[in-house]
Amino acid sequence: MALLVALDKPVEPGLAGLLCRVPGVAGVKVGLPAALRGGIGWARSVARECDGLRVVDFKLADISSVMASTVEPFLGHYDAFIAHSFVGVEGALDGLKSLLDSAGAKLVLVATMSHEGARDVYDPSLPLVERVVERVDPWGIVAPATRPGLVSRLRGRFPGKVILSPGVGAQGARPGAALCAGADYEIVGRSIMDTGDPVEAARLVAAAQERALASCGGGAVGGG
Repeated sequence: MALLVALDKPVEPGLAGLLCRVPGVAGVKVGLPAALRGGIGWARSVARECDGLRVVDFKLADISSVMASTVEPFLGHYDAFIAHSFVGVEGALDGLKSLLDSAGAKLVLVATMSHEGARDVYDPSLPLVERVVERVDPWGIVAPATRPGLVSRLRGRFPGKVILSPGVGAQGARPGAALCAGADYEIVGRSIMDTGDPVEAARLVAAAQERALASCGGGAVGGG
């Protein structure tokens, strides 16, 4: 299972559970817009519905105490939390990593992003980001499906890390492209959730991933 469905706006009760039961769907990723509109109670209900990987994606980028206060309402409900790497270690990611470790939760660091503007600052800073990843030792890394070469680079650099790749669908990357480059999961939001039938759309994306993996010779994916 290699598909994470991105929920960037609240969904009706039961839909998250249906999505998580689609073959090929590994879990859900809840974004900040959805959590702000739906509330903490809604976000916790999504976590209860889904038996798969549950990710909070607030792109945390602050000092340790602020990031800790942000994630605390979701600890025990979600498995992994995404933060920006550029904030550095001391007084920031070190405290967040310690909190998540103590709570049995996973940290995912953004290596670079999927939009074109990431080429301006994030991509040229990748050697610095890699050093932060080395020091913090997160469970996972975010790398863009829109630039599979960067996925391959980070897979080679960090063979033991789980790679999550956004940018499939609305941003132009094809399902399976990042998986073939070494990602464990592809994150898909709008091209699933902005359709009339998200469950069927998720099935189609998962099937396209399988076809791509068969074509490129990829094996089973989906990190633990």
